[in-house]
Amino acid sequence: MADKEQHKSQKYVNADAGMPDLPKRVIFAITFGFLGVNMGFSLQSSQMSRIFQTIGANPNNLGFFFIFPGLMGMIVQPLVGKYSDRTWNRFGRRMPYLLFGAPIAAAVLLMLPFSGLLGFGYGSMAAMVFAAFAVCFMDLFNNICMQPFRMIVGDMVNDRQKNFAWSWRQIFFNAGGILASLLPFIFTAFGMHNTAKRGVVPDTVIWAYIVAAVVLLTTSMWTVFNVKEYDPETYAKYHGIDPKAAKKNVSLLHLLKTAPRSFWELCVVQFFSWVAIMYVWTYTTGTLAKNVWHTTNPTSAGYQAAGNWYGVLTAILSVAGILWGFLYSHAKTTSRKKWYSFGLCMGGIGLCLFSFMHSKSMTILAFIMFGICYFTIHTLPFTLLTSSLNGENEGAYIGLFNIGICMPQIIASLLSFIIFPAVGHNQPSMMLIAGISLLIAAIAVKGVHEGVTVSHEDKESEDASTANA
Repeated sequence: MADKEQHKSQKYVNADAGMPDLPKRVIFAITFGFLGVNMGFSLQSSQMSRIFQTIGANPNNLGFFFIFPGLMGMIVQPLVGKYSDRTWNRFGRRMPYLLFGAPIAAAVLLMLPFSGLLGFGYGSMAAMVFAAFAVCFMDLFNNICMQPFRMIVGDMVNDRQKNFAWSWRQIFFNAGGILASLLPFIFTAFGMHNTAKRGVVPDTVIWAYIVAAVVLLTTSMWTVFNVKEYDPETYAKYHGIDPKAAKKNVSLLHLLKTAPRSFWELCVVQFFSWVAIMYVWTYTTGTLAKNVWHTTNPTSAGYQAAGNWYGVLTAILSVAGILWGFLYSHAKTTSRKKWYSFGLCMGGIGLCLFSFMHSKSMTILAFIMFGICYFTIHTLPFTLLTSSLNGENEGAYIGLFNIGICMPQIIASLLSFIIFPAVGHNQPSMMLIAGISLLIAAIAVKGVHEGVTVSHEDKESEDASTANA
């Protein structure tokens, strides 16, 4: 009862009302780097299952390997956010981390596809261990690159332009996904070998990773050298915070205890959203191979063709996301939750249908629907979260919020050891579970509150101070 009364005495306001509008060229520079970052993540999501099964991993154990990306993100992003909040040098506060992380991320991106050429042996423990470490390093430095891009939007873009900025962020993000996912298919069309000897990753996949590494480094450097961050005093002024308070070293545990209500509410939605995405990453290739190509043999031409088609579907979902992003960029700030719920519902229905589809052309429709959802999951939570923060410890909060993305992936991977055998080792059934999870997430959106919570007492105090001044 007391909690309800306290909630009634609160209202939600924007914390960045004093921030100026940014020129579109600046928003372009802030968001352009997502193009390269998502090439790495898209290859990881669309090709990792294929690569591990190609080098000899048991399909029953795929969930184990997908634990590592989530674990790395859960550790790295809060730390990058916390320490970058208190970093400042001639490159800025977020850009130094990108300047350091991007070259290493480009280099380690090449470890996984070459794992089959190092002579470990098909299905050997050495091959699995090396590939697991490759995934860890790849995700570690991809997250170091990703975090500054997310934080800079919250740092420099006011609430009026957040829909536009996060839409453009996701448009570039999806464009990177299109390019990365289509590369194996394109290379195959131009005559490159899409199969290889037992235990070796095909050339089409290896060269896709090489191109992704180059684009990741190039686009990241574009952002580093074309974005001038606000200095600490200007940042404090625009966000209406005390510059001295902003420099205090606050523990991550304390920030969790004092997190805005919307932080936890969004984490509930994110849980069911990312359980679904994890199962899409893990089981789409196997579902396509079984339902469309009628094979479960990872070394067969049909299975590799299914892997290529998943890349095409990933590109299609990215195109759908881009088109949806242009539409969403003009949405009213008061309608964000409706867009959020609708996007999740579209994805849930699409995945449920996909689990029963036996036609290549019909899978396109399912992934168009999932593409709308994918855009939604990568955009709306961060728009709502950054609108609920007051500028203090913003990087740390965005990093902590990533736990709400990574933890579901780890839990989903662990649960797969129970669920996958329970459904008869049937990968299409796992896609059905993913669709149901998204529908649950859509319902959970109703419980999310927007804006920074300010009590009436604080507001009255602020008004009194203004009047006396």
